[in-house]
Amino acid sequence: MQVHRTIASLRAELKRAERIAFAPTMGNLHAGHVSLMQQARQHGDTVVSSIFVNRLQFGPSEDFDTYPRTFEADCAQLKAAGVQHLFAPDESELYPSPQQYFVQPADSQDSILEGAFRPGHFRGVATVVTKLLNIVQPQVALFGKKDYQQLMVIRNMVRELAMPIVVVGCDTVRAPDGLALSSRNGYLSQDERAEAPRLHRQLAAIVEAVRAGRHDYAALESAAMAHLCESGWAPDYVAIRRQADLQLADADSPLVVLAAARLGATRLIDNIEI
Repeated sequence: MQVHRTIASLRAELKRAERIAFAPTMGNLHAGHVSLMQQARQHGDTVVSSIFVNRLQFGPSEDFDTYPRTFEADCAQLKAAGVQHLFAPDESELYPSPQQYFVQPADSQDSILEGAFRPGHFRGVATVVTKLLNIVQPQVALFGKKDYQQLMVIRNMVRELAMPIVVVGCDTVRAPDGLALSSRNGYLSQDERAEAPRLHRQLAAIVEAVRAGRHDYAALESAAMAHLCESGWAPDYVAIRRQADLQLADADSPLVVLAAARLGATRLIDNIEI
């Protein structure tokens, strides 16, 4: 695996690639990331990944400075998963001057759910992903479904901006007890880790209820929020939405149930497609 610190180095090597599959990351990799890389090998002859902790998508009170950085271990995992090229720029390489041009997602998709609780987050995501896609110029880009709203924003952005890229959403990888793998799970204490799968269980119960014919979505959401509160969580939302644009659910569209909640000092997100 070649590690590239500059845009010029990466582009020079990728000139010889026929079909590029790209899976960007912020590092601190786990089995979910490894699964992305393994799936990328099915979509291209050249697999590229990136490690970059993107300041633009962190709020002023979020964990940019303390976000886990485990570069050497990450490199070992990426190499074992078959990644041929890793783009790992310094901040000054990707942002040589203060960023003044931004990609702003549609308000209807940016101001809801995660966007309501993390203002500016998806502008930062859309901007850095656009920049990375321009640098790598892949034919296929892979993103995990755990960050469902992020996937939706990127998929719609690529379509509306006519980028010649296929966006592939990859299923969430879970621990045996159902907890979605996340770089932030390492923040959980031992007791919190034992409690954390409750979030997935609540979503699974909603999925079962909807599949059984219940359409009182607001009542299902409220009941799940109340249960989480009673169990010591601080939920931000539990929401049943349309998969395509995360607008209010209707019975005729494919649906997804999403949640975000704090357990102690750690904020967890999860979702299940219905």
